[in-house]
Amino acid sequence: MTLEGLHIEPIDRKLFKAASARLDSLTKPQGSLGRLEEFARRIVAITGSEMPLPFDRKALFIFSGDHGVTEEGVSAYPKEVTAQMVLNLLQGGAAINVLARHAGADVVVIDIGVDSKLDDHPALIRRKIVSGTRNIRKGPAMTREEALRTIETGIEVAYRYADSGYSLFGTGDMGIGNTTPSSAIASVMTGTPAAEVTGYGAGIDDDVLAHKIRVINDAIAVNRPDPSDPVGVLAAIGGAELGGIAGFILGAASRRIPVVVDGLISTAGAIIAYGINRSSAGYMFAAHNSVEPGQGIMLETMGLEPILDLGLRLGEGTGAALAMPLIEAGVKIYREMATFEEAGVDGKTGDG
Repeated sequence: MTLEGLHIEPIDRKLFKAASARLDSLTKPQGSLGRLEEFARRIVAITGSEMPLPFDRKALFIFSGDHGVTEEGVSAYPKEVTAQMVLNLLQGGAAINVLARHAGADVVVIDIGVDSKLDDHPALIRRKIVSGTRNIRKGPAMTREEALRTIETGIEVAYRYADSGYSLFGTGDMGIGNTTPSSAIASVMTGTPAAEVTGYGAGIDDDVLAHKIRVINDAIAVNRPDPSDPVGVLAAIGGAELGGIAGFILGAASRRIPVVVDGLISTAGAIIAYGINRSSAGYMFAAHNSVEPGQGIMLETMGLEPILDLGLRLGEGTGAALAMPLIEAGVKIYREMATFEEAGVDGKTGDG
């Protein structure tokens, strides 16, 4: 699937009114369920159905890749940990596995750029485009062709699972060093100085943070990415898993499937998708407010409000797994709660 053949319909704003009318007819004061009502309205508009079906099949997709910029000492861990953590994901021992089980969602791991050979596993999709990206401080992370292939791979994965009956998606990531390219993307795509969008990632100290900001500034100066060319930005300073996430969101949007976007890394992929097609933002739910400062700035640019604020900074899709049940709760309220007429209750009564 190529980008040229992709079509994303803007969400139907008229359906917000239809959903609001039903929500206002339910046995509660109008608006009293707050953002749960917002979630229900958005799901109606996303799916195009005034009575959306329950989310019987849902999954979290963990795009995984390595990064050449780790040779600059920007991470607390060596890149070999990426493959080790992918194995942990496949064995069911990572935080995302626990939270996915809690949410009733499957976990799917996509090797799109890990610099190691991974053994076969039922939950592993092999779509390796690169064996790790190149060092963005010295030149582009990928060629433009490679970047396009990561996006197209994400679209393919979204289509595969949409065709298999999945109706709620979440995004996640695995890749040592990936907060550096993600922060670089945040800086370029929002026009914000690197120092304002760069955080501590997986536990670096103040000295390493200062070095990380210098590396990002150098990468932007060397590659000179153009924010009006999001594919070029991805190729210059991004990563394979970021391209996969971007394509995945675009593919889901083209099939009218909501996507719960996790933290900094997933949001960096999301803003690439947004740069390619602005309508894709209508299909995204921002799972949580990450500790990483760049994420909030990207969400604001896309007009998205996070669902949770729990001080999370792990990635993997953990925030998405936690937010999924709240979105489902909004849809259940919309579908299952009685109306005033059905309950024989006077809709003009007070606020309870």
